[in-house]
Amino acid sequence: MKWCLSHIQTTLAEDKLLYHSMYNIVHIDEKWFYMTKTSDRYYLLPDEDVPYMPCKSKRFITKVMFMTAVSRPLCGPDGDIIFGGKIGLFPFTEQIPAQRSSKNRPKGTMETKHIQSITKEVMTACLLNQFEALASTDGFEFRLINQPPNSPDTNVLDLGYFRAIQSLQDDKMATSVDDLLRNVFTSFGELSPQTLNRVFITLQSCLTAILQVHGKNDYKIPHMNKNRLERTEGLPLQLQVEEGLVRESLEYLKLPENNTGDSYDIWRLNHALGY
Repeated sequence: MKWCLSHIQTTLAEDKLLYHSMYNIVHIDEKWFYMTKTSDRYYLLPDEDVPYMPCKSKRFITKVMFMTAVSRPLCGPDGDIIFGGKIGLFPFTEQIPAQRSSKNRPKGTMETKHIQSITKEVMTACLLNQFEALASTDGFEFRLINQPPNSPDTNVLDLGYFRAIQSLQDDKMATSVDDLLRNVFTSFGELSPQTLNRVFITLQSCLTAILQVHGKNDYKIPHMNKNRLERTEGLPLQLQVEEGLVRESLEYLKLPENNTGDSYDIWRLNHALGY
């Protein structure tokens, strides 16, 4: 709940508050992408052959973990995309020389192999290397913040963007790790900034839903018919949240049994509402 409240602005207007626009936040997360699926559905004509994809074992399908970083797309006053929000896609792979010759390549040829064991140390090193590279950029200040554990709906990648990439990648054939890398990068490039922007709006609606159930996860992701809004009045830049819900959440967190942890800064919101 404190994480959700930390994304709310302190300005009160007509008994409502606004979420931050979230243009200054980068979401980072990781996901396994598989070379193929164990099963799929096809619609065939009576004389068509059933597609066949051989696999040594459906329990050990080749997969590669990717770390992805995105932020909210930025549009100009005329609606043109100034920045698409896609910062980077980083696969956990390595180049290893072939141990023996085959009909496809001679011994010693460099091959792309997925890193099979993605440990906490490997993940931390990747995150810190990215963060140090960004933090050394002139004119910018970066802070690394952990989102609440076991809360996928608070990250735009888990909330919907990874599914969008996966659906595009599943339509592309892959027979090697290089094919899989190419397919995932292509799918990442094909996704529109509008898709990413819609997920940021869904994120704000999820933060409200989390406050309504006092930080639990027994809620349904709200649906706003965002496609219709884009065609008519346009998507809102920020969603509103009722003052009463914010005050109720702050009162709930004041109870001794609920006032645990101070990882997220909500003192400005407390001060603005007189707590």
